[in-house]
Amino acid sequence: MKFSNIGMVSCCLLALITSAARGQDTVKTTINAVVRGQYGMPVTGARVVNEIGGAETKTNQAGVFSLKALPNTRLTITAQGYAPALIPVSDTLKRIALVREDLIVPVAFRNASEDDLLGGVASVNYKNIFEKNFSTNGFDGLEAFAAGFHGNIWGMNGYLVLIDGVPRDIDNVMPTEIDRITVLKSAAAVALYGSRGAKGVVLITTKRGDGNGQKIKVRGDAGINVAKGYPKYLGSAEYLTLYNEARVNDGLGALYSQQEIYNYASGSNPYRYPNVDYYSSDYLKRTFNRYDITTEISGGNERARYYTNIGFWSAGSPLNFGAAKGNTNDRVNVRGNVDMQLTNFLKAHVDASAVFYSGRGVNTDYFGSAAALRPNRFTPLIPLSYIESTDVPSLTIANGSSNIIDGQYILGGTQLDQTNPFATIYAGGSNKTIRRQFQFTTGVDADLNRVLKGLTFSTSLGVDYYLNYNQGYSNGYAIYQPNWTTYNGRDVISTLTPFGSDQKSGIQNISNSQYRQTVSFWGQFNYNNTFAENHNVSAVLLGAAYRQSTSAIYQSNTNSNTGLQLGYNYKKKYYADFTGAMVYSPKFLDNKGYGFSPTASLGWRLSEESFLKNSNVVNNLKLTASAGIIYTDLDVADYFLYQSIYTQRDGSYYTWNDGTQSQTTDSRRGANNALTFAKRREISLGLQGAFFKNTVSLSANVFRNQMVDNVVQSTFLFPNYFTVFNSSFIPYVNFDADQRTGFDLSLNFRKRTGEVEWMLGTTATYYTTKASKRSEYYVNSYQNRQGKPLDAIWGLQSDGFYMSAAEAAAANSGTGAAQPAFGQVKAGDIKYKDTNGDGLINNQDEVYLGRGGWYGAPLTLGLNLTARWKNFTFFALATGRYGAKAMKNSAYYWVDGQDKYSEVVRNRWTEATKNTATFPRLTTLTSDNNFRNSDFWLFSANRIDLSKVQISYDLPEGSMKGKFLKSLGMYVTGFNLLTVAKEREFLEMNIGSAPQTRFYNVGVKAGF
Repeated sequence: MKFSNIGMVSCCLLALITSAARGQDTVKTTINAVVRGQYGMPVTGARVVNEIGGAETKTNQAGVFSLKALPNTRLTITAQGYAPALIPVSDTLKRIALVREDLIVPVAFRNASEDDLLGGVASVNYKNIFEKNFSTNGFDGLEAFAAGFHGNIWGMNGYLVLIDGVPRDIDNVMPTEIDRITVLKSAAAVALYGSRGAKGVVLITTKRGDGNGQKIKVRGDAGINVAKGYPKYLGSAEYLTLYNEARVNDGLGALYSQQEIYNYASGSNPYRYPNVDYYSSDYLKRTFNRYDITTEISGGNERARYYTNIGFWSAGSPLNFGAAKGNTNDRVNVRGNVDMQLTNFLKAHVDASAVFYSGRGVNTDYFGSAAALRPNRFTPLIPLSYIESTDVPSLTIANGSSNIIDGQYILGGTQLDQTNPFATIYAGGSNKTIRRQFQFTTGVDADLNRVLKGLTFSTSLGVDYYLNYNQGYSNGYAIYQPNWTTYNGRDVISTLTPFGSDQKSGIQNISNSQYRQTVSFWGQFNYNNTFAENHNVSAVLLGAAYRQSTSAIYQSNTNSNTGLQLGYNYKKKYYADFTGAMVYSPKFLDNKGYGFSPTASLGWRLSEESFLKNSNVVNNLKLTASAGIIYTDLDVADYFLYQSIYTQRDGSYYTWNDGTQSQTTDSRRGANNALTFAKRREISLGLQGAFFKNTVSLSANVFRNQMVDNVVQSTFLFPNYFTVFNSSFIPYVNFDADQRTGFDLSLNFRKRTGEVEWMLGTTATYYTTKASKRSEYYVNSYQNRQGKPLDAIWGLQSDGFYMSAAEAAAANSGTGAAQPAFGQVKAGDIKYKDTNGDGLINNQDEVYLGRGGWYGAPLTLGLNLTARWKNFTFFALATGRYGAKAMKNSAYYWVDGQDKYSEVVRNRWTEATKNTATFPRLTTLTSDNNFRNSDFWLFSANRIDLSKVQISYDLPEGSMKGKFLKSLGMYVTGFNLLTVAKEREFLEMNIGSAPQTRFYNVGVKAGF
């Protein structure tokens, strides 16, 4: 056995040596070719290597080279600023086209030259932009670079995010890790993703190593957040005064005496007469910090390349007391991307990343309470000094507390406020949110050129794990309600009434746990070849699937499809593309779960025609057109909706047997085995151009799409006997349709004036929407949703106030103005128009009031400006949103009962202010009439935001030559600096949540 093994190895070595010798004896092919770049310009100094044969040369000034190479091998062509190219050796090889590295655009399952895209695609070289535009989120300001993206894509309500080809959340990746972001908008651009890409796709590709030696980059940042503004609520004295007024308005007597109100106003004893400002510096920091540090290591050679990113950031909290002082959010991320050239025809990549997040918090919603609790309800802390030294019972109760704050306070409250945000933050314990994300992607690329020239095969597998849970301690605590008296002219606590008890179990609680696994796989054959130098043919044949399983959800989210893309262009002048996908969805029955999504695109580069080819103005001009149908199940709410559902209920009805309850079987829906996909039908036109020696570039798209056959369960499509008592036999059907029409535009300008290099980029996205088909029945046609925008706001039309008691009484009786159906009205209540003239104000008088902009504002604008002078760079980013309306319907505005009063009530209706009032009368009762959607509360959400300003300085490269430190730069950045809007204060104010902030950052970056 031993000798046979030796013999076998010897034979193999002999065969290899013989093959090598024959390879050396093979007659080489002489290649004389030219290397050209963008717009056919020759590439000078390009390196041309025949790795097998060992031959190497460079192109001359005309981009020409001559080289002898072994047949059936490949040439590797590399040039500064261009993507490497692998070209099969052939004696007919005459011209090689390189693509600028920054023009290589990741699109669906492949990379393409930006010059060859057929519209509906926006690409952002994020890596380069980040150097002048420090960001803390990958989508920060993206609408100013990618036209068509405005928080959604072309008005669609949702989009698919893929990171390195795998469905992942944007918070899975830090901005320092991102290489490029591509927004796929048109149906033709997303077709290969099948159903899951029907509403648009955002592709994020992470950075990878190159073969130019090891590089180390370190970046550190420190910044502060400053609140833009806080809600403005009334103090105790003013609140009590107006609450008395509200009671009088309701025909009730005043509740608070003038002496009590004076005591609250004087502030002489804020513990007996509390005036709690939840937004004061006693409880909130004026600023809170954020820090981050990132290290990037990349390098490699022709055989292996690597990229590593290790990052950490920490952000504080605005809360400034008790356990909340230590609130922080911390994140550690580690990423490693490795590319390997295994053989001359086989490559592989392995990517792995891990994210460790922890957020320390408290067991209460402080800002939610701040928007609801009245300032006079209770005092958060009770000073022990107000207890008389001779009051042994009260001292005994107070000293028995386990939560004496700063050695001098006990926790305050009332019988109604036994748990309150202050006591909870001081004594209720804390919690920590733990989140772990692990992502792994591996793939193989095979060059099958020996099987068929231009053929390759690629496959990739992604596996992600996500884990989230809360761990913390929930402590019981006692609060104390003081009973006050005045003794010798001094306020003292006569007795303390405790509620609750101090309890610390020491047991850590684990809650809100969630586990998620995502598995994504695809394999594809790619073909790319040129015939007779002018006919360029490409093709992709693929199969793709993913499955996402989430804890506590029985049905996994699955999606799969096969796809085919066929592309052809003649001299990069005339283009034709067909893309189709066979989609499968388990949400439908049998053959109804299959659908074929076809798209077609055409392109014409006018700048290559004789009438423009030698133009001094037009450098590139291409028209594109595409049309397609995408089958999708994205808006199908659940699986198996085609099945009928029955449930059993106890006690739904009574029998005749002495009122005994009986069990009933109720139907929830009927069956519809014909239920199938909704379909996105679309036509789009595109224009791409470069002008004035490429100083101006333009990209524009016009689109119209319809989402038809949406799945609905409508009561208007079936007879009323399909609904009986609690049962419904109405099935889900394909019926509703939505339409979107619009355009996007991107215009970029680049120019040098003297020593200053200017770059200006602008974007615009505008769209309209329409409910083009609805199953509905309204008595009045003006209430039909069909024909109106999808984000329509509906409400009543106001007609001022009822100006007198007589006018209100006449309305209530129906003898004067139209009678309101929302309760009795009084002078100072809002009066509405009787739209249908039936003498009654009710929901049938609601009309269309405007667009809500729920899927992005109708018009979104973006602007980015860069100015470089020597080693200084100035960058600014601004965005604008126009055409959307919004409703002031939060508890900040809709105030009745015992709600907290904000400053808006100061201009309430009274007899004295009836002609200038902007707010209805105050009431301590329920005010259904006043607080409902109407144009009285409507406002314009138009705004312009100066989102970012950054000034950077990079030390001259020559000053670092030959030293360990290769580069050094510094920058200062301001975020969310300015908002210009009529309703600026409201738009910048958060009600019931942490405040919006301006962020000021200082950063340093170094290269080694």
